[in-house]
Amino acid sequence: MKIVSRNEELLRDALSRIPQSSSSTSPSSYNKLIRFEDISAAAFKIQCGVQKTPCMYSRLSKQYGMDIYLKKEFLQYTGSVKERGVLYLLTSLPQDQQRKGVIVASDSNFSMAVAYHASELRIPVFVIMSTSTSPSRVKMCREYGAMVISYGTTAKDSQTHARRLAQENGYLYLEEEDSAVYLSGLGTVGLEVYEQVPKLDAVIFPAGGHCGLLAGSAAALKHLNPHISVIGVESESFPVLQQSLKAGHPIEDQACSNHHFYGDVSGLCFGSNALQLTGKLVDKVVAVREDDILISMLRLLEYERATVDAEGAIGLAALVAGKLPELKGKRVAVVICSGNLDLHLLQQCIARALTLDNRVCRFSLVLSDCPGDISKLLEILAREEAR
Repeated sequence: MKIVSRNEELLRDALSRIPQSSSSTSPSSYNKLIRFEDISAAAFKIQCGVQKTPCMYSRLSKQYGMDIYLKKEFLQYTGSVKERGVLYLLTSLPQDQQRKGVIVASDSNFSMAVAYHASELRIPVFVIMSTSTSPSRVKMCREYGAMVISYGTTAKDSQTHARRLAQENGYLYLEEEDSAVYLSGLGTVGLEVYEQVPKLDAVIFPAGGHCGLLAGSAAALKHLNPHISVIGVESESFPVLQQSLKAGHPIEDQACSNHHFYGDVSGLCFGSNALQLTGKLVDKVVAVREDDILISMLRLLEYERATVDAEGAIGLAALVAGKLPELKGKRVAVVICSGNLDLHLLQQCIARALTLDNRVCRFSLVLSDCPGDISKLLEILAREEAR
């Protein structure tokens, strides 16, 4: 979580209430800003505000030759794992700031989580969205209890306006980042997966421009069992995490901004803390194609009755694409972290996935106007057992 404008010191106040890591170089303290104790404290504090989502054995296991367990974080109230980090951060703010309120500027899962949990905590919350935002997103944020303001034609316009309102009115401007508080909240997923699935061999998380879940959960899992493999999955179209790990600092890929299909997987919101944790604790980061993500969405819908977006399906996509052959015969948990996809986009995704999976064939042809030609076409389709 990144806090900007004149209220930057509030984050430091929140961090000061979290036990700081010791100078020990043991595996449990790879990062100075987050420890296993921080994640445990977050789990205790948010246990009544978020769902302890199931981690269930999947019928896809036989198809891919391993025991697959799906951690269904899309069942959170706002459909996203981001609630964990948001709730822990909001409850860690000083009371005077909670009275003044918070403000965000995006149409992401993060903003919806802020809108819902701030309202539940009776913290005044304002969400600035551009005029190009989906009407369904605007409606949902209002139903969660936020004051939604449409401003500007781009996300940058909305962010500039939100910062100005924060400066003038004393609101706290929140932007998803990688503070210890936020990472600790997200890391509670790792705690739950470890408790729910005994004898785990590996856990797969979405990565890309949003690797806070991957980094925070890796800190928990590696503390509990260093032998569990932690794997991140991102898109081949913009492998920002792999590029950043290679460069040693966060790299922003402008090509992935505002990509509606990829949503929260695209863009860049991680900082040096999440990158450092990922580099030291994550065993592997792989990239998958868009086609693999679409097939993964189809498999989850058909076998699990789970309607998810690209961020939710990208972890399973690594198994669909055969990117992790070393996991054959192992016990693997996959975090399905988000289920927020606009209906019109969902319709397009499923239609394309059915074609990619050779379940639907689309073609066009030109027929003469001679009598009997349509009948001949129907005979051919019947002979091929077309439905």
